[in-house]
Amino acid sequence: MLVSSSTGQLTASFYDVSCPADAQATVKKVIRQALQTDSRIGASLLRLHFHDCFVNGCDGSILLDDTSSFTGDKTAPPNLNSARGFDVVDTIKTQLESACNGTVSCADILAIAARDAVVLDGGPSWTVQLGRRDSTTASFNTAKNDIPSPALTGLYTQDMVTLSGAHTIGQARCSSFSGRLYNFSGTGKPDTIIDKTFLANLQQQCPQGGNANQLQPLDLGTPRSFDNQYYRNLQANKGLLNSDEVLYSTSGTTNSLVVSYAGNQNTFFDSFQSAMIKLANISPLTGTSGQIRENRRVVNS
Repeated sequence: MLVSSSTGQLTASFYDVSCPADAQATVKKVIRQALQTDSRIGASLLRLHFHDCFVNGCDGSILLDDTSSFTGDKTAPPNLNSARGFDVVDTIKTQLESACNGTVSCADILAIAARDAVVLDGGPSWTVQLGRRDSTTASFNTAKNDIPSPALTGLYTQDMVTLSGAHTIGQARCSSFSGRLYNFSGTGKPDTIIDKTFLANLQQQCPQGGNANQLQPLDLGTPRSFDNQYYRNLQANKGLLNSDEVLYSTSGTTNSLVVSYAGNQNTFFDSFQSAMIKLANISPLTGTSGQIRENRRVVNS
């Protein structure tokens, strides 16, 4: 299970007095506008929150640009040329700084944005606890080592199986899964688990020597809807990433969870809500720790 630890108290009503302009409404408004021109942005914002929390907790470190004193999360392999949505965070931050400067942290913006992105794509809602503060540094090596790889195999906890359901929206580059199509685990052959028709389609879209940055939907069935189709895809051996497909192909807890979520969307939604609350509470900076960044890109001077 995900382990959350806190150095202070988070509360859903944290900004009720300090930001009467309604910080959460501002975040949702900006995301709604962004979705009108970029259908991928919901998945991108959700992924930013995931990758932020997996590295030293939910502290907004993924938003920091590299400096002379540290090389941060943004340029680590799991994020380089794939993490996106920073411009939307900039817009949100600018509007909130205008309404109630020095109040709403970048870490809280990511937590709220992840929830609203799911809702606006048709998924469940949950109460976001607020009051996180922002880190003053970031870590390339921790991001490189702690963010789960698309090629990962093995057993997952219940929370990780549930959070993997976020792949019901979004896209992945050919480079993230091409090994499964041509040379799985060094065999010189495709992954035998993949549905043959699905494999042929992927090989056509991602030919050997082709554009490694070509995008494919993580959920071929309903790529723009947050639903339980992702788990149904796994049952049909149509999981795009290896880390997806092993959830079903491996017998035991992960397999049974896939079956449960594929059969009942409400069960998945209930579990996803709980897992997201746990994720957002991993090691937040509170009280006097960290700071409230004025600009998401840089530490306050």
